[in-house]
Amino acid sequence: MKSNLHSHTQFCDARNSMEEILQSAIRAGFSTWGFTPHAPLCLDSPCNMSSDEVRVYLNEIERLRKTYPTIKILAGMEVDFIDEKHGPASPEIKDYGLDYVIGSVHFIPNQKGEYHDIDGSPERFKKYLHEFFEDDLEYVVKTYWNQVQRMILSGGFDIIGHIDKIALNASSINPDIENTKMYQRLADETIDMAIKTGKAIEINTKHYPKYKRFFPHPRYWIRILSSGTEMPVNSDTHYADLVEAGMKEANELLAEKLTSIHSPEKF
Repeated sequence: MKSNLHSHTQFCDARNSMEEILQSAIRAGFSTWGFTPHAPLCLDSPCNMSSDEVRVYLNEIERLRKTYPTIKILAGMEVDFIDEKHGPASPEIKDYGLDYVIGSVHFIPNQKGEYHDIDGSPERFKKYLHEFFEDDLEYVVKTYWNQVQRMILSGGFDIIGHIDKIALNASSINPDIENTKMYQRLADETIDMAIKTGKAIEINTKHYPKYKRFFPHPRYWIRILSSGTEMPVNSDTHYADLVEAGMKEANELLAEKLTSIHSPEKF
């Protein structure tokens, strides 16, 4: 059963239509496909759908279900956590009647309380770090993990999206950041909190082709899997030709991790 539960649409920042992406998924042999456009946001963002587009999106889901009955199509959203009033637990998100919600952090407040996107390319991240965050990488890393922890406590999601995504951009500034005590402490605390929710923690493969990165980092997989937490492998695709980017490699590594967990001890 080949499935993907994280993909984007023409209503947010995808480069192809839902139908084009779905057709590609069918050709690739997927039996279940979940769409998760970036939900409406209380901030200005070119990547998020507007409130007016929600009904249009849901109508398109219904049309595609009728047009392509051989594949199970799920209606989800990737919802940004901004604060306890604006995030996956917001009443309007519940009112959409979605099949599931991915909770993610893309925006954090700077030292002045202004929210900025820290999820773009490493080049843009470096520019924003200087312009909006006073070149304080430690502040950005700490604030990112704090936002993820607040989201976990707030709830409202079914899957946690790319839980340690900050690692990609932060390591472009400090390649050793993930080995610092500060980073490891925050990552460990947050993953423990996530495990306690009983919700799924996705393995996001979007950046594997270019950066050879999975989120979360494989160093955390056995710890998460041993707790019984589900780890769906998702491509987070924005392009029809990348519907399964990195998924084969992730599934192979995931099988190795699961085998090591279930193998009897050798004496």
